[in-house]
Amino acid sequence: MSPIQLRQKNFIQSLRQILQETGGLSDGLDMEITESAVMTEVKMNIPKLEAVREMGFHIAIDDFGTGYSSLSYLSQLPVNALKIDRSFIVEMTERPNSLAIVTSIITLAHSLGLEVVAEGVELEEQAKLLRLLRCELIQGNLYSRPLPASEIVHLFNLDRIPESEDRSQRTEGR
Repeated sequence: MSPIQLRQKNFIQSLRQILQETGGLSDGLDMEITESAVMTEVKMNIPKLEAVREMGFHIAIDDFGTGYSSLSYLSQLPVNALKIDRSFIVEMTERPNSLAIVTSIITLAHSLGLEVVAEGVELEEQAKLLRLLRCELIQGNLYSRPLPASEIVHLFNLDRIPESEDRSQRTEGR
């Protein structure tokens, strides 16, 4: 979701219409919104995000850690996940401060009942560390470069989706 879409008065109505026209298959679909976009006019965005979530969408705050989140609002947002910005992931094996930030974001998310997605994972060392920290989902070139839709179908047919990205294999005990 873009900030422009959230500001549109008919955004929720348009989304409902799209679901109706396409057969209403929102279950399993993720909607992402950047941290800075959701925190802009946060009081106005909360009811809209609630409506999106009630339609069955999974909502993730993207690029978490790069914006200016108010922790008091974070606990009120109707979201399912936080996506840790790749800038922290890239540096976490070399800079203790980045590792501390990643660890803190994962702990915070879990304490709020949210799952965690790590973006920009390129090295097995990063993936192993994230699994140790109980990060549920891992994205990045370590597993696959960004693909067009036609190639994604082929990837599923090869059964190459890593366990850490399979939602049915999420970490237990959050």
